[in-house]
Amino acid sequence: MNDPAGLPGPNSPIDYHAPTAWLLGTGEDADVVMSSRARLARNIAGFPFVNSASRDDRRHALAVSRQRIMDARLTKKLAWIELHETNHAVRTLLVERHLISRQHAKGKLNRTTGGVDEPRAVAVGTPDEALSIMVNEEDHLRIQLIGSGLCLNDLLRRIDDVDDRIEAGIDYAFSPRFGYLTACPTNVGTGIRFGVMLHLPALKLTGDIEKVKRAAGGMSLAVRGFYGEGSDASADLYQISNQTTLGKSEAAILRELTGEVLPAVIGYERSARQKLLEHRSEVIEDKVHRAIGVLTHARLLSTEEAMDHLSMIRLGIVAGLMPELEQQPINHLLLMVQPGHLQMLCGRVLSQGERRIERAKLVRERLAGVAGS
Repeated sequence: MNDPAGLPGPNSPIDYHAPTAWLLGTGEDADVVMSSRARLARNIAGFPFVNSASRDDRRHALAVSRQRIMDARLTKKLAWIELHETNHAVRTLLVERHLISRQHAKGKLNRTTGGVDEPRAVAVGTPDEALSIMVNEEDHLRIQLIGSGLCLNDLLRRIDDVDDRIEAGIDYAFSPRFGYLTACPTNVGTGIRFGVMLHLPALKLTGDIEKVKRAAGGMSLAVRGFYGEGSDASADLYQISNQTTLGKSEAAILRELTGEVLPAVIGYERSARQKLLEHRSEVIEDKVHRAIGVLTHARLLSTEEAMDHLSMIRLGIVAGLMPELEQQPINHLLLMVQPGHLQMLCGRVLSQGERRIERAKLVRERLAGVAGS
């Protein structure tokens, strides 16, 4: 249930105060790789694609999907949230937690049609939120698994199991020639997208971030911002994912990422960190301690400013400059300073000016005791 202000109430199926699976700061290469993600695009045989379906067709697809997903025993607990029955505040929280896309939040079918009352939903595995399934986004089903650190092989195994459980009770749109059929041609074939969120502050400081884009571009991979397609990099966080699935097996796509591109990018970032520590240590130490100074004393903070300074603190932690701090609380703060989560913590809708005040207060409280260390 939601309160009159539109914020989640105590009976909400998701604990929006808790860290999500991708914020734990654990796993392989977690100093650089914040999270890994696997996503499958699937459509139901006999139904028009979402962007060409009537509203009745979309309602029918939603009902069929709900029945199958809830019966498939995918996780111990699975929350079903019909987005056309929620408000802007809840949809914003789901976007900020990377459980739905911004397009799904808006209900947009394309640039000119659709809206918030379009029949659509998301299923979320709780309490860790590792599994989420968007229903009636670009495809009938967008199945996502997310985890902390570099864990793509494990995610592939797990998402294949989820896919098999759903497919056991539903017929997917499939072509023997092309593979799984999807609304966007780039997803035809296996329908899988692998992605990682990388924290690359040292490459940003040294001006070598273009190395990442060149490495990815040479392998036909996409480099995107914090919220994926159409977003900018915040807190020096970049997402890298495969762009096409036709003609390649899941294993081949995974090999390209984990065997070639990701080791190179991780190596670039670690090398940049080491060079900064060896040859420009005063620069990196100044950036880190300046960030602490601002965040523990500022009275006004924008989202972007808070995230940029938290990025520097996270760099200080993984570089060994701040042994008294751990990654996970800083990772969690990157989420809590977002507008939707900040309003949830305050229990009311805030103006932009009020958000800047409350954000600064939140960060000061969470970092209390750090300034003098």
